[in-house]
Amino acid sequence: MPSLKDLRLRIASVKSTQKITRALQMVATAKLKRAQEAAQASRPYAMRMASVIANLASAAQTGGPKLIAGTGKDDVHLLVVLSAERGLAGGFNANIAKLARMEIRRLRDAGKTVKILTIGKKGRDALRRQYGPMLVDHVEMRNERVMSSALAARLAGMITQRFEAGEFDVATLISARFKNVLTQVPTAMQLIPAKAPADAPVVDLAGARYIYEPSEAEILETLLPRYLTTLIFSALLETEAGFQGAQMTAMDNATRNAGDMIRALQLRYNRARQAQITKELIEIISGAEAL
Repeated sequence: MPSLKDLRLRIASVKSTQKITRALQMVATAKLKRAQEAAQASRPYAMRMASVIANLASAAQTGGPKLIAGTGKDDVHLLVVLSAERGLAGGFNANIAKLARMEIRRLRDAGKTVKILTIGKKGRDALRRQYGPMLVDHVEMRNERVMSSALAARLAGMITQRFEAGEFDVATLISARFKNVLTQVPTAMQLIPAKAPADAPVVDLAGARYIYEPSEAEILETLLPRYLTTLIFSALLETEAGFQGAQMTAMDNATRNAGDMIRALQLRYNRARQAQITKELIEIISGAEAL
């Protein structure tokens, strides 16, 4: 049975931990609203951009820009795994890594070559041990502003350069989509060849036919890099909102659990102290009677 000193030290340790978890919860709560608003504001723009790209691609002649036509093969796949730079967010990063592992196993079972580009420290740490040889690059966001279109443009440029160099045939982005504070859904979205999401709104032309000037192919050549940047920027915002929501929930649960543990330890301490006092009284009374 632990001594009174051990119980006091443990209670003090848990109280210190509770202060840290409460502080992290308050920070995440303060950041969540802004991150959630930014993520939700980016969705209509990304969906409308996807609709425009889908409409232009259907009107373009066979072949079209390489970013939308692809290489004609799907032998080499690049998985872009976007996770958080920090932990203490429950299963947020683990769920993203789990979906990445599922995609890797599925592609390898189909005989495909898989390469991995990680964005965020936690995704790299989760995949490095098992799939280290597949990692081709890593981008840290420790010194970056996550809600930065410049970062999204830089990431899109990195992926595009690798595609133009013939390093892969298909690129897929694996990230988390913010649903609400309690739910962040890991999703896989194809980046290259550019493909509009299934939930993108369909533009009803009502039988009309657009005449493009310049041609559809030339417009796509300009819009596709911007579309790729838009998708990555939206994913960054979704990941930031999802991380803040997951951390707020996780730290709230940790704070509550720490409070329950403190109460249980305090009860054990009081009982042990009462038992010690009773034992001392019995020894004093017994000694007095012996005299």
